[in-house]
Amino acid sequence: MRIRSFLGLVPGADRAAAVASVPYDVVNREEAAQLAEGNPDSLLRASRADITLPADTPPYADIVYQTARENLEALQASGALVREAEPCMYLYRQSMGEHQQIGLVAVAHIDDYRNNVIRKHERTRPAKEDDRTRLASALEAHLGPVFLTYKERPEIDVLVAEIVASRPPDIDFVAPDEIGHSVWKIPGGAEFAALFDQVPVVYVADGHHRSASAARVGAERRAANPEHSGEEDYNWFLTVLFPGDQLKVLPYNRVVSDLNGLEPEALLEAARQRFDVVPVGDGAPTRAGEVRMYLAGKWYALSWEQGGAGDPVASLDVSVLQDQFLDPVLGIDDPRTNARVDFVGGIRGTEELEKRVDSGRDAVAFSMVPVTVGQLIAIADAGAIMPPKSTWFEPKLRSGLFIHTF
Repeated sequence: MRIRSFLGLVPGADRAAAVASVPYDVVNREEAAQLAEGNPDSLLRASRADITLPADTPPYADIVYQTARENLEALQASGALVREAEPCMYLYRQSMGEHQQIGLVAVAHIDDYRNNVIRKHERTRPAKEDDRTRLASALEAHLGPVFLTYKERPEIDVLVAEIVASRPPDIDFVAPDEIGHSVWKIPGGAEFAALFDQVPVVYVADGHHRSASAARVGAERRAANPEHSGEEDYNWFLTVLFPGDQLKVLPYNRVVSDLNGLEPEALLEAARQRFDVVPVGDGAPTRAGEVRMYLAGKWYALSWEQGGAGDPVASLDVSVLQDQFLDPVLGIDDPRTNARVDFVGGIRGTEELEKRVDSGRDAVAFSMVPVTVGQLIAIADAGAIMPPKSTWFEPKLRSGLFIHTF
């Protein structure tokens, strides 16, 4: 696994908390606009430039990408973002209650992505991949890191612990969502590069669209450069590498906008034909092999007998729900492209599912237990693909603490 340091853009002195933003894809336009309101330093003005344009602007209009570049340049002109004096890697610690995780920030090579040294477990949604490709190309920058994980290695853990214990962080703040963010700068980072040289494979935990778009932009730049060597900055993309034993995975729940022409009782009957259905008092499933459905103001547990060892993808709860119910009953043929299904991160809780159905925005919701890191790795190692939006990692990486430009 090849990694290297990079000459990045980072927040100016004492402005990290203002610059750092949630990832572009965990909030809608209205939520992003509220988060950035009154904060001219927020990176959301570049990663979600639509919030600085009239509300009726199409999200993928040319003006959005042009404005994103202008807004990123404005952040640099104001000193909110400044260029590092030398190439660096970084340690990035996140704290959520008692949970902590520390990852290494570095750039990875797109050839490792293409050659499956960086292994994937999801396919991308075309519209989102196209959007991130256009944005990265317009900005000539990667604003948000790809969240990678690897099978933990003691020698890396020891080096990380030594650095964290040796000095206070260069950046340290608690975000409004009460997640702590701490950063240690590591000029050069040669020792980490040598250690990761011995790591045979890593895995995309979160950021399939960002990594796919980085590979596309790199390929476009290669084709346009007769002097291409493979070491140009466009060959590298921004990542944070976390050991798998530190990660916290939450479920990625589903909502469907309508009942595909069925009445609620008919949908319930269809569920009874496929699962054991029991009314329950809340939306938290107790085990794998159980999904909870919120319909017409009530929760139901849908459960089934789990088979033994077999197809690691087909046995996932999200796969069973998709294959046995969302597709044949609700008509969600392809959740990557069907606009009638949406995905709600587990951090929002089952209350968000109730809210969306009770408001009439959606007609039915499903909550699940989370996929494990071990399942993710097994599926990626098998060269298989999970259903889209199967995992929600928390805490989320903040964008803007380090930006890779090319």
